[in-house]
Amino acid sequence: MTPRDLTPSSIAVSVGRPHEPGDPLSAPITLASALVPGGAADYARAGNPVWAPLEQVVGELEKGQALAFASGIAASSAVFSLVASGSRVVAPHHGYYGTAKQLTSRPDLDVKLVDVSDTGATIEAMSGAALVWLESPTNPALEVADLPTLIGAAHDAGALVAVDNTFNSPLRAQPLELGADIVTHSASKLLAGHSDVILGLTVTRDPDLYERLRAHRHDHGAIPGALESWLTTRGIRTLHVRLDRAEQNARELVERLRESTLVDEIRYPGFGTIVGIVLDDPHRAQRATEASSLVRYATSLGGVESTWERRRRHANEAPTIPAGLIRLSVGIEDVDDLWTDIEAALGA
Repeated sequence: MTPRDLTPSSIAVSVGRPHEPGDPLSAPITLASALVPGGAADYARAGNPVWAPLEQVVGELEKGQALAFASGIAASSAVFSLVASGSRVVAPHHGYYGTAKQLTSRPDLDVKLVDVSDTGATIEAMSGAALVWLESPTNPALEVADLPTLIGAAHDAGALVAVDNTFNSPLRAQPLELGADIVTHSASKLLAGHSDVILGLTVTRDPDLYERLRAHRHDHGAIPGALESWLTTRGIRTLHVRLDRAEQNARELVERLRESTLVDEIRYPGFGTIVGIVLDDPHRAQRATEASSLVRYATSLGGVESTWERRRRHANEAPTIPAGLIRLSVGIEDVDDLWTDIEAALGA
């Protein structure tokens, strides 16, 4: 069977494994700064054998060609390098503040931050744009965009489209199949899945975009470490079972939270592992995140462990995000234990 005959869960487990007799079943970590000339690369900034399995499996999952980067921010930086000075870029105003900061810190760009759940307003902002950057759901507001409509409208306007697929993973959404030009991931999150890796990815089907992104990685030194690449590949092998369990937990917790009098608003798009809990009192929200024991108080998401934090505790978070919004990343623990911990912390 070829990878194209397999379901995504089987692709996650099988693609990128060695096949020659005597090879280890999992590609080994290659710690080298120089390689013997004559192969794909002769210096480790241009390539490392441990990158290949990772890029192969993510490329198959997203149905494109993947490139691994030092971090999610490094991956988005490579995408933004495609945009010429003076260009317009459209992006979510409630998206990840790290990428928003990358854009707004460039005075040479005309950056339009929009509510991507407002399809009409987003399309209106696309006039003359060179790049439309999308998240769906957004981080941390969990706003959902109409990706097929927005991607089509962006192309009609002559813009490239990049979609940050971190919250979904390729098991829940494949934006290239919807027409996007580039997909990015903070692989530190769901893909690696154990809160022990910093790594990013881009994926595209366009050979020219692929080469420009690869050149940016090489020329700017935004390369992933060998250990991080190996750990991310290993994490992807269990992505489907981790995601299914965490998403099941998230749905159950959302049902219980919506019946609770301890919260003022629940945000959940109906899928995924991230839940927004809004309390009217930001001080109470902060105390709740610090009072839990099983749910860890941390700036992280997508790991096997559940974590939460009040997002406005970060100075760079958008001021239009509710001050009492808690971003809960649901892990794979027993759901009753999670509920007991969350209910006690909110009551505290």
